[in-house]
Amino acid sequence: MKRELFANKNTFFLSSLWRKLLLFFSVFGPATITAMADNDAGGVATYSIAGARLGYPILFLLPIITILLAVTQEMGMRLTIITRRGLADLIREKYGVRASVFMFGALLVANIGTLVTELSAVKTTSGMFNISPIPAVIAIVLVSFVVITRGNYKLTQNIMLVACLFFLAYIFSAVKARPDWGLATSNLIYPHGVDFNSSYMRNFLIIGMGVLGTTITPWGQFFVSSFASDKKIEKGKVGLSQLETYWGAFLTDFFSFFMIVATAATLFVKNIPLESGEQAALAIKPFAGELASTLFALGILNAGFMGLVVVSLSTAYAFAEFFGVSGSLDDSFKKSKTFYVLYGVQLLVAMVIAVFTTVSLFQIAVITQIINAVALPLVFFYLIKLTSDHELMGEFVNNPFQKWFSIICSVVIVIASIFTVASIFF
Repeated sequence: MKRELFANKNTFFLSSLWRKLLLFFSVFGPATITAMADNDAGGVATYSIAGARLGYPILFLLPIITILLAVTQEMGMRLTIITRRGLADLIREKYGVRASVFMFGALLVANIGTLVTELSAVKTTSGMFNISPIPAVIAIVLVSFVVITRGNYKLTQNIMLVACLFFLAYIFSAVKARPDWGLATSNLIYPHGVDFNSSYMRNFLIIGMGVLGTTITPWGQFFVSSFASDKKIEKGKVGLSQLETYWGAFLTDFFSFFMIVATAATLFVKNIPLESGEQAALAIKPFAGELASTLFALGILNAGFMGLVVVSLSTAYAFAEFFGVSGSLDDSFKKSKTFYVLYGVQLLVAMVIAVFTTVSLFQIAVITQIINAVALPLVFFYLIKLTSDHELMGEFVNNPFQKWFSIICSVVIVIASIFTVASIFF
């Protein structure tokens, strides 16, 4: 009798657990993909440079960044699920056409700059695989275009989730680098193990703010809102979506940890500075081996692909919402023609700039960061105002802690953006 009772309890527990997992996976996708896409080619470069120039102490910022990312993206997810509308759509309704035109203009220009950076990374890294740069860039643009225009929401989500698995490459690269794991993990709690002289502290401040600024972006806030809206998540599952948001933020910086460790364990200890993520893939080869170098480069190519798709989609989604036109991955090309054309035009423009011009990537980075620094405070002003609106959010309005903590987070993010721009100039 006792055995039967125990077996019945186990069966009930497993059945209940399975139901909860199914519910969780029914909302899984938008927050994780958005957060992981923050580790695009530009993000990989930033983390690689941080590890090479600062070593393990920069890891101290990762838990802080994870919390900031989770808080801000949770607000966007909650807003969309409760109102059944995207962030850009609500900005247009509440704050008018002028705000919509300004925000979209800033987003479009900054996103084009980001796309050029992604393609430039693909162009440079492809040489490590003995692939001609220009055909590699054209091929990845074509794949990115076909995936979106010929697929649907479910296919796009699944492809992006599979792409997330390629970030495992950074774990293998870090392991092959034979780091001091005790020193690395303890630096997550407090920074130590280096000479904290004035020069190091200045670099820590500037590069550290750059790391924060590259993780939390305007396009990320618009994309997580629009992508969740396109998924049509039910209001009753808002709690599960919040859980996924926290998971996505953790997962993003979990992989960032290994990016930093791989370069800190090889390049920082050998005093080899970096200027780009592609250099990291080549530079760690003598110390971590060819496999680690190849996996690091593979990770950059994958990050570039994710960045191309997600950043381009964020612009197309925002345009559809800001100006009231149809825009959904489940719509046909004919029904959402403007949405798909804008998506493709961005890729084409970025490809032409990256391949056929001699424009300075430094200048593109300057312009992109300046625009993001200007736009980000406005994005969070609107986000906080909307999620604090009782009429709009009802019982899901920000509580006092959420409201004030998000305001403090927003101030920190604005300061980070300003320091990112300053680091480029100085």
